[in-house]
Amino acid sequence: MYFKLLKRAATVSCYSLGGLSLYYLVNTEKGKIVQTSWTSDFTPSIKWDSNWDHRACTALVKPLPENASAERQNEHNEKLDKHRAKAIRHIILIRHGQYNLNGITDKDRYLTELGRTQAKLTGDRLKELEFPISDVVMSTMTRAQETGKIILGQLTNRESINVQNCGMIEEGAVYPPEPKIDYWNPDESEFFTDNARIEAAFRKYIHRADPSQKEDSYTALVCHGNVIRYFVCRALQFPPEAWLRMSLHHASITWLVIHPSGRVVLRLLGDCGHMPKKNLSVQ
Repeated sequence: MYFKLLKRAATVSCYSLGGLSLYYLVNTEKGKIVQTSWTSDFTPSIKWDSNWDHRACTALVKPLPENASAERQNEHNEKLDKHRAKAIRHIILIRHGQYNLNGITDKDRYLTELGRTQAKLTGDRLKELEFPISDVVMSTMTRAQETGKIILGQLTNRESINVQNCGMIEEGAVYPPEPKIDYWNPDESEFFTDNARIEAAFRKYIHRADPSQKEDSYTALVCHGNVIRYFVCRALQFPPEAWLRMSLHHASITWLVIHPSGRVVLRLLGDCGHMPKKNLSVQ
Protein backbone atom coordinates (compact mmCIF):
# COMPACT_ATOMS: atom_id res chain seq x y z
CA MET A 1 0.00 0.00 0.00
CA TYR A 2 2.84 2.35 0.88
CA PHE A 3 4.58 1.84 -2.48
CA LYS A 4 1.33 2.39 -4.41
CA LEU A 5 0.80 5.74 -2.66
CA LEU A 6 4.42 6.73 -3.29
CA LYS A 7 4.13 5.86 -6.99
CA ARG A 8 0.88 7.83 -7.31
CA ALA A 9 2.42 10.87 -5.59
CA ALA A 10 5.45 10.77 -7.88
CA THR A 11 3.23 10.53 -10.97
CA VAL A 12 1.11 13.50 -9.88
CA SER A 13 4.27 15.53 -9.14
CA CYS A 14 5.66 14.84 -12.63
CA TYR A 15 2.41 15.84 -14.28
CA SER A 16 2.26 18.99 -12.18
CA LEU A 17 5.83 19.92 -13.00
CA GLY A 18 5.23 19.29 -16.69
CA GLY A 19 2.08 21.40 -16.63
CA LEU A 20 3.85 24.31 -15.01
CA SER A 21 7.05 24.27 -17.04
CA LEU A 22 6.06 22.94 -20.47
CA TYR A 23 2.59 24.29 -21.21
CA TYR A 24 0.57 27.45 -20.82
CA LEU A 25 -2.91 28.69 -21.69
CA VAL A 26 -3.47 31.30 -24.38
CA ASN A 27 -6.70 33.28 -24.77
CA THR A 28 -7.87 33.42 -28.40
CA GLU A 29 -11.08 34.40 -30.17
CA LYS A 30 -12.03 30.74 -30.17
CA GLY A 31 -11.36 30.38 -26.45
CA LYS A 32 -8.42 29.07 -24.47
CA ILE A 33 -5.84 26.86 -26.16
CA VAL A 34 -2.80 25.07 -24.77
CA GLN A 35 0.65 25.77 -26.20
CA THR A 36 4.08 24.50 -25.32
CA SER A 37 6.12 27.19 -23.67
CA TRP A 38 8.78 27.62 -26.36
CA THR A 39 8.08 25.72 -29.58
CA SER A 40 4.68 27.06 -30.61
CA ASP A 41 4.37 30.44 -32.28
CA PHE A 42 7.82 31.50 -31.08
CA THR A 43 9.41 34.66 -32.45
CA PRO A 44 12.75 35.92 -31.07
CA SER A 45 12.46 39.32 -29.42
CA ILE A 46 15.81 40.22 -31.01
CA LYS A 47 17.20 38.36 -34.01
CA TRP A 48 20.91 37.69 -34.34
CA ASP A 49 22.71 39.74 -36.98
CA SER A 50 25.21 37.35 -38.57
CA ASN A 51 26.93 40.25 -40.31
CA TRP A 52 27.49 42.26 -37.13
CA ASP A 53 31.18 42.73 -37.94
CA HIS A 54 30.55 43.44 -41.64
CA ARG A 55 32.73 40.46 -42.58
CA ALA A 56 30.18 37.81 -43.56
CA CYS A 57 31.15 36.33 -46.91
CA THR A 58 27.59 36.76 -48.22
CA ALA A 59 27.89 40.50 -47.62
CA LEU A 60 31.24 40.75 -49.40
CA VAL A 61 30.21 39.01 -52.61
CA LYS A 62 27.63 40.38 -55.02
CA PRO A 63 24.54 38.13 -54.99
CA LEU A 64 23.61 36.09 -58.03
CA PRO A 65 20.52 36.75 -60.15
CA GLU A 66 17.76 34.15 -59.83
CA ASN A 67 18.34 32.76 -63.33
CA ALA A 68 22.13 32.37 -62.98
CA SER A 69 23.68 29.50 -64.91
CA ALA A 70 25.38 26.56 -63.22
CA GLU A 71 28.74 27.98 -64.26
CA ARG A 72 27.94 31.34 -62.67
CA GLN A 73 26.78 29.58 -59.52
CA ASN A 74 30.06 27.68 -59.27
CA GLU A 75 32.03 30.91 -59.70
CA HIS A 76 29.87 32.54 -57.04
CA ASN A 77 30.48 29.70 -54.59
CA GLU A 78 34.22 29.96 -55.17
CA LYS A 79 34.10 33.69 -54.36
CA LEU A 80 32.10 32.99 -51.21
CA ASP A 81 34.65 30.43 -50.09
CA LYS A 82 37.48 32.87 -50.76
CA HIS A 83 35.88 35.45 -48.44
CA ARG A 84 34.68 32.98 -45.80
CA ALA A 85 36.41 32.87 -42.41
CA LYS A 86 37.78 29.43 -41.54
CA ALA A 87 39.40 29.82 -38.10
CA ILE A 88 38.14 30.63 -34.61
CA ARG A 89 39.33 33.73 -32.78
CA HIS A 90 39.65 33.64 -28.99
CA ILE A 91 39.70 37.09 -27.39
CA ILE A 92 40.96 37.18 -23.79
CA LEU A 93 40.01 40.45 -22.10
CA ILE A 94 41.89 41.18 -18.87
CA ARG A 95 41.10 44.01 -16.52
CA HIS A 96 44.08 45.74 -14.88
CA GLY A 97 44.95 45.11 -11.24
CA GLN A 98 44.03 47.32 -8.30
CA TYR A 99 45.68 50.74 -8.58
CA ASN A 100 46.30 53.91 -6.58
CA LEU A 101 42.98 55.75 -6.63
CA ASN A 102 44.53 58.85 -5.06
CA GLY A 103 46.69 59.52 -8.09
CA ILE A 104 45.95 62.80 -9.84
CA THR A 105 47.64 62.03 -13.14
CA ASP A 106 47.73 58.71 -14.98
CA LYS A 107 51.40 58.29 -14.03
CA ASP A 108 50.39 58.40 -10.36
CA ARG A 109 47.71 55.73 -10.82
CA TYR A 110 50.12 52.83 -10.63
CA LEU A 111 49.34 49.36 -9.33
CA THR A 112 49.19 48.80 -5.59
CA GLU A 113 51.02 45.86 -4.06
CA LEU A 114 47.72 43.96 -4.16
CA GLY A 115 47.29 44.91 -7.82
CA ARG A 116 50.71 43.49 -8.67
CA THR A 117 49.85 40.26 -6.86
CA GLN A 118 46.56 40.04 -8.76
CA ALA A 119 48.35 40.48 -12.09
CA LYS A 120 50.84 37.74 -11.23
CA LEU A 121 48.05 35.36 -10.23
CA THR A 122 46.26 36.02 -13.52
CA GLY A 123 49.48 35.43 -15.44
CA ASP A 124 49.88 32.13 -13.60
CA ARG A 125 46.31 31.23 -14.48
CA LEU A 126 46.82 31.92 -18.19
CA LYS A 127 50.00 29.84 -18.08
CA GLU A 128 48.07 27.01 -16.43
CA LEU A 129 45.32 27.18 -19.08
CA GLU A 130 48.01 26.88 -21.77
CA PHE A 131 46.38 29.36 -24.10
CA PRO A 132 48.66 29.72 -27.15
CA ILE A 133 48.49 33.51 -27.00
CA SER A 134 50.14 35.05 -30.03
CA ASP A 135 49.26 38.72 -29.50
CA VAL A 136 48.93 40.92 -26.42
CA VAL A 137 47.49 44.41 -26.78
CA MET A 138 47.83 46.71 -23.78
CA SER A 139 46.09 49.98 -23.02
CA THR A 140 48.60 52.80 -22.78
CA MET A 141 47.38 53.77 -19.30
CA THR A 142 49.90 53.06 -16.52
CA ARG A 143 47.84 50.50 -14.60
CA ALA A 144 47.19 48.44 -17.75
CA GLN A 145 50.82 48.64 -18.87
CA GLU A 146 52.05 47.38 -15.51
CA THR A 147 49.44 44.62 -15.42
CA GLY A 148 50.28 43.47 -18.93
CA LYS A 149 54.03 43.35 -18.29
CA ILE A 150 53.58 41.29 -15.11
CA ILE A 151 51.29 38.85 -16.93
CA LEU A 152 53.74 38.53 -19.82
CA GLY A 153 56.49 37.70 -17.36
CA GLN A 154 54.54 34.61 -16.26
CA LEU A 155 53.92 33.18 -19.74
CA THR A 156 56.28 30.53 -21.05
CA ASN A 157 55.94 31.65 -24.69
CA ARG A 158 56.48 35.36 -23.94
CA GLU A 159 59.44 35.62 -26.34
CA SER A 160 57.23 34.75 -29.32
CA ILE A 161 54.27 36.97 -28.38
CA ASN A 162 53.62 40.08 -30.45
CA VAL A 163 53.12 42.92 -27.94
CA GLN A 164 51.35 46.14 -28.90
CA ASN A 165 50.31 49.29 -27.06
CA CYS A 166 47.01 50.92 -27.99
CA GLY A 167 45.47 54.18 -26.81
CA MET A 168 42.12 53.25 -28.30
CA ILE A 169 41.38 50.84 -25.43
CA GLU A 170 42.09 53.32 -22.66
CA GLU A 171 39.35 53.72 -20.04
CA GLY A 172 36.49 56.09 -20.75
CA ALA A 173 32.80 56.93 -20.68
CA VAL A 174 31.81 54.14 -23.05
CA TYR A 175 28.05 54.71 -23.32
CA PRO A 176 25.29 56.40 -21.28
CA PRO A 177 24.17 53.63 -18.91
CA GLU A 178 20.60 52.60 -18.19
CA PRO A 179 19.67 52.84 -15.40
CA LYS A 180 21.78 55.83 -14.48
CA ILE A 181 23.67 55.97 -11.19
CA ASP A 182 24.12 58.96 -8.91
CA TYR A 183 27.82 58.69 -8.21
CA TRP A 184 29.04 58.59 -11.84
CA ASN A 185 27.80 61.27 -14.23
CA PRO A 186 30.21 62.09 -17.06
CA ASP A 187 29.45 65.06 -19.24
CA GLU A 188 27.71 64.32 -22.55
CA SER A 189 30.80 65.47 -24.40
CA GLU A 190 32.81 62.69 -22.70
CA PHE A 191 30.40 60.04 -23.93
CA PHE A 192 30.54 61.58 -27.40
CA THR A 193 34.33 61.44 -27.68
CA ASP A 194 35.05 58.28 -25.66
CA ASN A 195 32.37 56.15 -27.30
CA ALA A 196 33.68 57.00 -30.78
CA ARG A 197 37.18 55.89 -29.74
CA ILE A 198 36.10 52.73 -27.92
CA GLU A 199 33.62 51.72 -30.63
CA ALA A 200 36.46 52.06 -33.15
CA ALA A 201 38.56 49.80 -30.92
CA PHE A 202 35.74 47.25 -30.81
CA ARG A 203 35.60 47.12 -34.59
CA LYS A 204 39.38 46.82 -34.79
CA TYR A 205 39.80 43.95 -32.33
CA ILE A 206 36.45 42.14 -32.03
CA HIS A 207 35.58 40.42 -35.30
CA ARG A 208 35.73 37.03 -36.99
CA ALA A 209 39.00 35.76 -38.44
CA ASP A 210 40.37 37.00 -41.74
CA PRO A 211 39.85 34.44 -44.56
CA SER A 212 43.63 34.08 -44.83
CA GLN A 213 43.87 32.85 -41.22
CA LYS A 214 44.16 29.06 -41.23
CA GLU A 215 44.65 28.26 -37.53
CA ASP A 216 42.65 29.25 -34.45
CA SER A 217 44.16 32.19 -32.59
CA TYR A 218 44.31 33.67 -29.09
CA THR A 219 44.62 37.42 -28.58
CA ALA A 220 44.78 39.06 -25.14
CA LEU A 221 43.69 42.63 -24.50
CA VAL A 222 44.80 44.13 -21.18
CA CYS A 223 42.55 47.07 -20.58
CA HIS A 224 39.74 48.38 -18.37
CA GLY A 225 36.42 47.47 -16.81
CA ASN A 226 34.24 49.86 -18.79
CA VAL A 227 35.85 48.91 -22.08
CA ILE A 228 35.51 45.17 -21.43
CA ARG A 229 31.85 45.40 -20.41
CA TYR A 230 31.05 47.49 -23.48
CA PHE A 231 32.85 45.01 -25.73
CA VAL A 232 30.86 42.13 -24.23
CA CYS A 233 27.53 43.88 -24.79
CA ARG A 234 28.43 44.75 -28.36
CA ALA A 235 29.78 41.28 -29.19
CA LEU A 236 26.70 39.52 -27.82
CA GLN A 237 24.40 42.11 -29.44
CA PHE A 238 23.01 43.19 -26.09
CA PRO A 239 21.87 46.80 -25.64
CA PRO A 240 25.12 48.75 -25.07
CA GLU A 241 23.48 50.81 -22.32
CA ALA A 242 23.38 47.63 -20.20
CA TRP A 243 27.17 47.56 -19.68
CA LEU A 244 27.05 49.03 -16.16
CA ARG A 245 24.77 46.22 -14.94
CA MET A 246 27.86 43.99 -14.85
CA SER A 247 30.82 44.15 -12.50
CA LEU A 248 34.39 42.90 -12.97
CA HIS A 249 37.06 42.15 -10.39
CA HIS A 250 40.56 43.48 -10.81
CA ALA A 251 42.78 41.32 -13.05
CA SER A 252 39.78 39.16 -13.94
CA ILE A 253 39.53 37.19 -17.18
CA THR A 254 36.77 37.56 -19.76
CA TRP A 255 36.82 35.19 -22.73
CA LEU A 256 35.01 35.72 -26.02
CA VAL A 257 35.02 33.13 -28.80
CA ILE A 258 34.21 34.26 -32.34
CA HIS A 259 33.33 31.49 -34.78
CA PRO A 260 33.77 31.67 -38.57
CA SER A 261 30.01 31.96 -38.97
CA GLY A 262 30.03 35.12 -36.87
CA ARG A 263 28.48 33.39 -33.86
CA VAL A 264 29.92 34.70 -30.60
CA VAL A 265 30.17 32.75 -27.36
CA LEU A 266 31.03 34.21 -23.95
CA ARG A 267 33.09 31.54 -22.17
CA LEU A 268 34.09 33.60 -19.13
CA LEU A 269 32.98 36.94 -17.68
CA GLY A 270 35.15 38.53 -15.01
CA ASP A 271 36.56 35.19 -13.89
CA CYS A 272 38.63 35.54 -10.71
CA GLY A 273 38.27 32.04 -9.28
CA HIS A 274 42.02 31.58 -9.48
CA MET A 275 42.54 34.19 -6.74
CA PRO A 276 42.32 33.62 -2.99
CA LYS A 277 39.62 35.63 -1.24
CA LYS A 278 42.19 37.96 0.33
CA ASN A 279 43.35 39.04 -3.15
CA LEU A 280 39.93 39.99 -4.52
CA SER A 281 38.96 43.61 -5.17
CA VAL A 282 36.67 45.56 -7.48
CA GLN A 283 37.28 49.24 -6.77
